[in-house]
Amino acid sequence: MFSVTNERFEELANEAVASLPEELKREIDNVAIIVADQAPGRALFGLYEGIPLTKRGPISYSGVMPDRITLYQATICQVCSNEDEVKAQIRKTVIHEIAHHFGISDPRLSELGWS
Repeated sequence: MFSVTNERFEELANEAVASLPEELKREIDNVAIIVADQAPGRALFGLYEGIPLTKRGPISYSGVMPDRITLYQATICQVCSNEDEVKAQIRKTVIHEIAHHFGISDPRLSELGWS
């Protein structure tokens, strides 16, 4: 287990988002990324909650709260032994959860090596 401060974890999460290709970042719509300690009852690195872009329509998607991607700091840090591993796991988790925002399923992410 490797521990980082909350501030450093948030910096690494911001770096992960900033490292995404510009054409991908431009398509992300109405998403908040937050950090929590652990998922209640489950060992998750991250969780996407919202309406994927593939399910949104001009009439059915208005006035809604932003989608949420939650990164679970304690769970991520538990499997890492240094900051580089934390950074890599955050980036992989951000990509995985943003993929859900784009409507990509867990089975497809597994096929692509992003689970």
